[in-house]
Amino acid sequence: MEMGRRRLGLVAVVAVAVAAVGVVIAPAAQASTGCRVDYTVTNQWPGGFGANVNITNLGDPVNGWRLTWSFTAGQTITQLWSGAVAQSGAAVTVTNASYNGSLGTGAGTSFGFNGAWTGANPTPTSFALNGVTCTGSASGGGTGASPPPSSQPPSSPPPSSAPPSSAPPSSPPAGGSMPSTFRWSSSSALIAPRSDSTHTIAGIKDPSVVYYNGKYHVFASAANASGYSLVYLSFTDWSQAGSATQYYLDRSGIGTGYRAAPQVFYYAPQNLWYLVYQTGNASYSTNSDISNPNGWSAPRNFYPSMPSIISQNIGSGYWVDMWVICDSANCYLFSSDDNGHLYRSQTTLAQFPNGFTNTVIAASDANRNNLFEASNVYKVAGANQYLLIVEAIGSDGRRYFRSWTSPTINGSWTQLAATESNPFARANNVTFNGTAWTRDISHGEMLRAGYDQTLTISPCHIQYLYQGLDPNAGGSYNTLPWRLGLLTQTNSTC
Repeated sequence: MEMGRRRLGLVAVVAVAVAAVGVVIAPAAQASTGCRVDYTVTNQWPGGFGANVNITNLGDPVNGWRLTWSFTAGQTITQLWSGAVAQSGAAVTVTNASYNGSLGTGAGTSFGFNGAWTGANPTPTSFALNGVTCTGSASGGGTGASPPPSSQPPSSPPPSSAPPSSAPPSSPPAGGSMPSTFRWSSSSALIAPRSDSTHTIAGIKDPSVVYYNGKYHVFASAANASGYSLVYLSFTDWSQAGSATQYYLDRSGIGTGYRAAPQVFYYAPQNLWYLVYQTGNASYSTNSDISNPNGWSAPRNFYPSMPSIISQNIGSGYWVDMWVICDSANCYLFSSDDNGHLYRSQTTLAQFPNGFTNTVIAASDANRNNLFEASNVYKVAGANQYLLIVEAIGSDGRRYFRSWTSPTINGSWTQLAATESNPFARANNVTFNGTAWTRDISHGEMLRAGYDQTLTISPCHIQYLYQGLDPNAGGSYNTLPWRLGLLTQTNSTC
């Protein structure tokens, strides 16, 4: 895999101040105004960059904000979250999202974006908040992320530092459309289950992964004959994955009991990490620090009970594999039933994690094996396109992935690589170094170009962390010796 995209820490900080005391003085009988903007280039690669912008209101409270600045070297914004952007030439205007428009005195908020550049990428030196120029002394680089809006339900504090939007070193966030065929190479089994004095584990499976602060953070199911729990590990390089310490999350607020199929992401509107998983319901926990396995909150449910449309169609299947993705206005919760149905519910960014209603069948197949479980939905960077992959069971009984695309998350899905002869990922389009250690390409997750709720991936040099299985293994499903390996796309066209 390609390794090593240098992360840059370029920071431009602008503040309103008077003399040396940093006090904003407004003219008599006028509202006090003032602001500080911390603009951080969090990562940069040839032709592109990521940035985080923190705004602090030093004046009277405002209800609705508009931040303006001008680029000086032709840079353009290609994707922005936690706000709305308009750009005309060099001039950029970012306005608040529905959930972060109210700023009291001393309060702050933040947004992030990906951009494009050619030749040079200097940081802007002048910003204006609601038409008032922010000019003054610097406050040092990289101020902390703003606290979550008070209207949001989780009570966990924000992280101590704003998360960088860096991509994994092996996955530069280039843009473009997905190819219509895929070829992969697979690593050996990188991560095996590790039992301890209180956990006897047969398999490690269902991984979710993000790259954050220089580390890969992996969450997975730990399975044995009696059921499932969740496990966490982190490492800086895939060569360290097999020796990384595994933390069992039943020792955190997540607690004991049936917990399986995790998905992790950073929800920028609330400055919180979310871990979504199945408990018999669709559940979640939150954490202000992804690297603290003991910091996860007790489970909460997205639904009061199984939505009626699922109970009416599930038949002899199981309600499994919850998956959350958000666009600029809404969040969507997908799930499967092992009976040929993919379900989708919806809520607004401001209401999340509450308010999931309008549960519908997003896709279905009369052959349950063709649309079985383990759905992933991603935003494709640089394209008006979303990618859906769903695990299927092939005619040989082996697991593999089919794929579809759509211009919207809640739109109709068009087949991309979705057959056994032209799959997204199956044993017949994966090469191994030596004897294949698995013939199943099963439940996993892409290495994303970021880690927030938009679940953005690059269509170039895709990598996928998946569960595989010794082809000769047998026994009940929960006792199968699943291991985790990494697919790397070998036919990238960009």
